[in-house]
Amino acid sequence: MSILDHLNNLAENTDDLLRRARTRLGLLHPVQVLPYRSYGTPTRLYVKGRVLTNKGITEPDPSDSTLHNLLNMYRRFDSQEIPGAQLCIRPGDGTEHSVTTDEEGYFTLNIEPQRLPEPVDYLWHPIEVELLQAPAPLPEVRLSTAPVLVPPPDAEYGIISDLDDTVIQTSATDIMRMARTVLLRNARSRMPFKGVAEFYRQLQLGRNGKRNNPFFYVSSSPWNLYDLLEDFLALNEIPPGPLLLRDMALKRKQHGDASEHHGHKLREIDNLLLTYPQLPFVLIGDSGQEDANIYREVVRRHPGRILAIYIRDVNLPERSAMVERVSEELRGHQVEMLLVKDTVNAAEHAAATGLVFQESVQAVQAEKEKDEATPEDPGEVN
Repeated sequence: MSILDHLNNLAENTDDLLRRARTRLGLLHPVQVLPYRSYGTPTRLYVKGRVLTNKGITEPDPSDSTLHNLLNMYRRFDSQEIPGAQLCIRPGDGTEHSVTTDEEGYFTLNIEPQRLPEPVDYLWHPIEVELLQAPAPLPEVRLSTAPVLVPPPDAEYGIISDLDDTVIQTSATDIMRMARTVLLRNARSRMPFKGVAEFYRQLQLGRNGKRNNPFFYVSSSPWNLYDLLEDFLALNEIPPGPLLLRDMALKRKQHGDASEHHGHKLREIDNLLLTYPQLPFVLIGDSGQEDANIYREVVRRHPGRILAIYIRDVNLPERSAMVERVSEELRGHQVEMLLVKDTVNAAEHAAATGLVFQESVQAVQAEKEKDEATPEDPGEVN
């Protein structure tokens, strides 16, 4: 058994002992249900969420101090998972489905609905989740809603996007800056890249004018950051989508396996393309980590499914050179991978290839200029 296995087992056993002790002493906070945005089809819905103790994480505010943000981040990672909680899932067709949380507090359920509830904003189907029983104090409000995305028949294409250093400025290639951004900022004080929100809105609009092209966000960020990331998208008016994040639990990596980051993202993207076999996709990432190589593998596995790939340049020459090599290779697959300096470059290509209206370029340029005029922390990257 490796050292990671020992550490993982130790952490799980310690969590279990602490949870049992706090339960006996009546020290557990009331629990809360966190339904995650998920996705599905007219014949199958995937519902996912987690049951945790409520640590009192407050709504983000521009006036929140660095200490306040740091304490909230500590509470996110000091989450007390509730295994064995019993829930009832009601998809709106008159049926009820029982599910129990696992040892990490997660619940997942695949449902074959008899009919779908009416969608909200073209895409989202609200699924009722009720907490029935838990080995911890129950909250006063036990009902919540899990939004499940189902692309409509007239969706033109889907968009799969990374988050860190693609949408959100996190400086993932600079460990000190990344730590500062992740630990000391909230959803209001984090900065999107200039023009990103408008570019994503234009992609969701496409050319049919209905804003019904679905977005999916695939990231190696842990589920503990789910609320922060969802708030960030909403506050910056970036199209919502399922957030496909990663469990923090330490996992042993077998010899020869892809990196955890690579494997997680590739697996989630594979699932999306298999779930929607008739839907083509646009892929968006950055040059800082492995997105170009991951997307190359997606093109190989799913020929004819990828319309375009946009890779934001993080200004590391060796990474840019790697992206250019992958881009040259993908030309043989009739897929364009563009290394772009900013979202206006991406919007220009999207308009030229018919993904968005030509007027979209002016809209993205206008928002980029507006974002550039907004004061930002000098410690952030450009």
